[in-house]
Amino acid sequence: MTTSTKRSVLITGGTSGIGLGLAERYAAAGHRVVITGRNSERLAAVAERVPVIETFANDVGDPQDRGRLAEHVRRVMPDLDVLINNAGIQRRVGIASDRAAWSQVQNEIDILLAAPVHLGRLLVPLMLAHRRPSVLVNVTSGGAFFPQPFAPVYSAAKAALHSYTVNQRHALAATSCRVVELIPPAVATALAGPGQAHGADPDEFCDTVFPLLDGSHPEVGFGPTAAAAFIEQRAAEQRTFEEMSTRFDVPVHRSDGTAEE
Repeated sequence: MTTSTKRSVLITGGTSGIGLGLAERYAAAGHRVVITGRNSERLAAVAERVPVIETFANDVGDPQDRGRLAEHVRRVMPDLDVLINNAGIQRRVGIASDRAAWSQVQNEIDILLAAPVHLGRLLVPLMLAHRRPSVLVNVTSGGAFFPQPFAPVYSAAKAALHSYTVNQRHALAATSCRVVELIPPAVATALAGPGQAHGADPDEFCDTVFPLLDGSHPEVGFGPTAAAAFIEQRAAEQRTFEEMSTRFDVPVHRSDGTAEE
């Protein structure tokens, strides 16, 4: 995928933080961008500040809303070729002290894990249908590899998404769709709520990773998640995956997007 080719981009959770930073960079490069978010006022604020960014109010934690988003994309952006599953929340509470209603825990799991899995099922067929090079980006976290006691459900969901992304990349390897895992370290966004921001500067992070999301890099990190030791660990895990992935016959996608039985 060349940077000169104009792309149609969907970014979930695009009203702030990493999602907004990437949306702004895609838009500045001349690509068509649609962002989603639950807060209509924040979406309106983005549209007012960056009019070329299109918005769609949507709760990706709700399976019916995910279906509504997919239908909207099929209608207004059938040439979708970049999907960035970025929407996220982070409940900072240790296991021993977590007294929240289960609905809050389930919502965290739904947004972090169910949403990217479901949206991949809904939208990857659309991206394969036009047979042009496309990119699916799943945003995980350093916490997927190093469990964080202050955010245990977040860490577990991101670890699960990492695992799914590896299998997703394997299943789509023979197609025109590349699967990228974006692995941020701590980035100073509003992810965990007011007063909880810490980590890398969001603009520095987005400036660094944006050129690498073209599909040529299966995994993209920054700072500690781009360090030599981390990359070596990931390479060793990938070698093990490649050895183990042939133990059982599993259907994968052919180049035309159909399943190979």
